[in-house]
Amino acid sequence: MTLLQLKYALTAAECKTVSEAAKKLYISQPSLTSAIKELEDELGITIFNRTNKGIIISAEGEEFLGYARQVIEQTNLINERYFSAVPIKHRFCVSTQHYSFAVEAFVKLLKEYGGDEYDFRIRETQTYEIIEDVAKLKSEVGVIYINKFNETVIQKTLKENNLKFNSLFVARPHVFVSIYSPLAKKKIITLDDLKPYPRLSYEQGEHNSFYFSEEILSTLESKKDIRVCDRATLFNLLIGLDGYTICSGIINEKLNGKNILAIPLDIDDYMEIGYIVHKRVAIGKFGILYIEALKEYTSDI
Repeated sequence: MTLLQLKYALTAAECKTVSEAAKKLYISQPSLTSAIKELEDELGITIFNRTNKGIIISAEGEEFLGYARQVIEQTNLINERYFSAVPIKHRFCVSTQHYSFAVEAFVKLLKEYGGDEYDFRIRETQTYEIIEDVAKLKSEVGVIYINKFNETVIQKTLKENNLKFNSLFVARPHVFVSIYSPLAKKKIITLDDLKPYPRLSYEQGEHNSFYFSEEILSTLESKKDIRVCDRATLFNLLIGLDGYTICSGIINEKLNGKNILAIPLDIDDYMEIGYIVHKRVAIGKFGILYIEALKEYTSDI
């Protein structure tokens, strides 16, 4: 197995067809096909399933490509540090629930260490996908929460995927409402106060279990439920419909505007928010720097 073969496999996965990958790599299609086949034979796995429309990454291929990305990134860092006068494009990905501090840490990382060329990605996505991204090494770091309700299921899922949860801070539950909401003048909100208003929550796709919900108290009945996929839509509906969502209470005016308030919720519960990493893979340079930025932005909470 060679670094060139790893690069070939990653390029094929990115292009989704061998012909497009061969063009991008400036080699012939038969040469690329042969190199990938030799790699699969050496590893004893099938990285790609071939179809008439192109190639599909297999389950074992997903795992292998995750490790391959790590190897190539580390090799690039060594080359840049010791052999190259030309900057290499840095790559890093984090997957997170919808937290402004996670975005702030990402912005800090980019501004301070991104360099002249980079391919950095932040995925605000569903809870199970965050776990899956880190497990398959698509992301180095994931940001999620646990509490007394979901901890057993989340920790079991993490253990099955060789992942570790590292706590950043513990937050008391808050409610996000707009400054125009009838609830906006309250210093503390009760569950009874919330009953007349639409409850907003993030869609969790096929893993729409209460245990993977991004919001606590997801098992409570609500007469008006709205599920969304992104933060901008959720905030627009908070303002437009006098809706609410239950959250950690951490908000950034620069990122989220001045129209959203975080008001404490009168309930005995908590959200322990932290980051997850893979137990079997060393965290790369940018993963370490991102975690440091997370700790910086949450140190006073």
